[in-house]
Amino acid sequence: MEIAFNNFVRRQTADSSFSHWTISDEVLLNRVKYEFSKAKPGYRDGVILVPVDPDGFFSSVIQLKAGDKLEGEFKARREGEDPRKTLHAKGNKMPARMVDVVLYSKNVLADNSENSTEADWEIVSVNASPEERWRGELPIQPDTLIANHFQLSGGTATNMTDSEFVAALKTSVLYWKDKAMVG
Repeated sequence: MEIAFNNFVRRQTADSSFSHWTISDEVLLNRVKYEFSKAKPGYRDGVILVPVDPDGFFSSVIQLKAGDKLEGEFKARREGEDPRKTLHAKGNKMPARMVDVVLYSKNVLADNSENSTEADWEIVSVNASPEERWRGELPIQPDTLIANHFQLSGGTATNMTDSEFVAALKTSVLYWKDKAMVG
C-alpha cells in the first residue's frame, strides 16, 4: 500500500489559514503508516481519517469570544474551482492536541480527476484541533460539507442519504458555531 501527498494539502503552510506541521513530510508519512490500522471512516466510502501524534502540528481553529472581529473573502480554493465565501478570525495558531490526517483513495480522487500521484491513498488534508476529541473526529465545516454533498465546484460527493446529511450538518453546525479559522 502506497501513501502520498495530494497537491491540495500543500496549501496548509505556516502562513496559511489552515492547520500546518513543522515536522518533515517523511515523519508525517511514517506517523500515518504507523497508525493506519486505527483509521476511522470518513464522510464517505474511500475517505478515511488516521489519528496521529499531534506533536509538531498547529491548529488554526480558534474559539470565538463575543466581540471578536471576523473577516471574509470570496475566492477559489484552487485554480479551476468556483469561488467560495470564507470567514476568518484574527488570532494565532495553537499547538494541536488532536490531529486527523484525511486520506482519499485513488478511486475517490479519480472521480473528479484530482489524483496527484498513482498512490493507493493520498493525504488531502491535515485536520488539527487545539482541543481533545469532540464526540469523535473534528467535524467538517458546514460550508465544506454542503459543497461536498451537493457536489458544488470542488466538492466530492458524500453519498449520504438526506437523513445522514442532516445529522452530519447538525454535528458540524454545533461544533463550528463558536469557532473560526485563523486568517
